[in-house]
Amino acid sequence: MQITLTRPDDWHLHLRDGDMLKGILPETTRDFGRAIIMPNLVPPVVTSLDALQYRARIIDLLPEGDDFIPLMTLYLTEATDPADVAMAAKTGTISAVKLYPAGATTNSDSGVKNIENVMPVLERMAEIGLPLCVHGEVTDPSVDIFDREAVFIERVLAPLRARLPELKIIMEHVTTRDGVDYVNSAENIAATITTHHLIINRNHLLVGGIKPHYYCLPVAKREAHRRALVEAATSGNPKFFLGTDSAPHSDPNKESACGCAGVFSATNTMACLAHVFEDAGALDALEAFTSLNGPAFYGLPPNAGKISLTKQDTPVTFPAKIETGAGPVTVFDPGFPLYWSLT
Repeated sequence: MQITLTRPDDWHLHLRDGDMLKGILPETTRDFGRAIIMPNLVPPVVTSLDALQYRARIIDLLPEGDDFIPLMTLYLTEATDPADVAMAAKTGTISAVKLYPAGATTNSDSGVKNIENVMPVLERMAEIGLPLCVHGEVTDPSVDIFDREAVFIERVLAPLRARLPELKIIMEHVTTRDGVDYVNSAENIAATITTHHLIINRNHLLVGGIKPHYYCLPVAKREAHRRALVEAATSGNPKFFLGTDSAPHSDPNKESACGCAGVFSATNTMACLAHVFEDAGALDALEAFTSLNGPAFYGLPPNAGKISLTKQDTPVTFPAKIETGAGPVTVFDPGFPLYWSLT
């Protein structure tokens, strides 16, 4: 069996920097035409100049002849200058701004503590049509980690949308039926769904011992929520599209007493997705999810190129780890054999 798709994009990707960037970049550029690049470096990408310099470092490390396009973002802080954001958008330097609630995930300490303090930036973004990518979790310590997404919708997202309905918002790495239902009910909002959240639930993370390479934020939820994500992804609904949130950490930083959050799935995402969509009887919806819905929401054309996926009779072999100058990075293991490969 073979299917041909418009070349896909990744609308939520961590590339890191330095030796890690150099080691893992080809794992994305092999399959994807474009990606929204996350700005949570140390220090973060907070100005238009930061974004230009980071983009140049990525371009310099592209494999020879590769036409991959990194779509840059700015890290929203309470000191972000609305004029700088508008200038970066006008010149095509950035494609979005990223909202991290302070302390929500890896390298988010510089994020937003009070949404009121960034309203001038958000109002300017709404005015010029620049999308806001949102890590949709509250960080209130009284809120259970499995409820952070639902509470964020109630406390932050719904009031923000009521105040600025014209602001384009992407609820990144949605993990709950609450999130799916909210996106379905609202205008001017879309959601990315990760590869791993379509496959694992919290039992995979915790039953039989803690699995550090399944630990991510937002954390995997109940099986009912996973099924809601599969239903949304395979529906063909243009509000939902792929954002892998592929997030490399070296194995020592994952396999420790306080392991980092992040799943690295760039290497085998397309094979995993083909399996999920085939299992749902929805292979005909795979192209919309990976290649069409995202560009449409961002106001971009689909990629001109095509890829083909072929289903083999025997399992496809993917590397267990990617060796980088920053240490080995474990590739996401879906827990079942994969039979689809790019040809």
